[in-house]
Amino acid sequence: MEVIRLDETNLDSSAARAAAVLRAGGVVLYPTDTFYGLGADALSDKAVAKVKNIKRRDEGKPIHAIVSDLGMAARYAELTDDARLLAERLPQGQVTFILSAKGGSASGGKKKVSTGIMRGIRTFGFRIPDNDFCLALVREFSRPVTATSANLSGRSPERSVEKILAQFGTAAESLDLVIDAGELPAKQPSTVVDLSEATPVIIREGAISAADVWNAIRVGA
Repeated sequence: MEVIRLDETNLDSSAARAAAVLRAGGVVLYPTDTFYGLGADALSDKAVAKVKNIKRRDEGKPIHAIVSDLGMAARYAELTDDARLLAERLPQGQVTFILSAKGGSASGGKKKVSTGIMRGIRTFGFRIPDNDFCLALVREFSRPVTATSANLSGRSPERSVEKILAQFGTAAESLDLVIDAGELPAKQPSTVVDLSEATPVIIREGAISAADVWNAIRVGA
């Protein structure tokens, strides 16, 4: 397992190294603007399976990704007016969007992406992080990166690499690269909003209150 201690001087080189690991099908433990995450190629069946095995995650439970911007998200999801409004009016990184996956008649007959985190489901969940390393990573990789929290399913996420590795136990051996940014500050997780149907649904209330979500949508209506 390779370990890189992240600081202001090596952010770009660390992101480049992490992207190289992702291109090779590997899994990276990396810091985000909420928790440490498990990063893999979000469109690769094999890479996503590795993440689920490390987490001991139920095969049917969806995993979301980080993207660099709405432009990248639009390659894989049907962007809605509500999604654009929320991205414009609410703080970056604090909302996870669930949208209908691109494909079918709604996309002019384009072939739907049905691999990785979109395998067996009709939605694409993503977040645009407010974190320099995350943005550098996803821009270098040029594809969505899984952003599921680095913890065993059913266990609380830890905020330091040492505690995360201890929680994973022998599963930590499946990590190819660790980007260590020290202990992360306590923050709320993102608010998850499902915009894949006509009526938005708040799946999880987190950093953004439900009231702020509804207000942002109403203001733009």
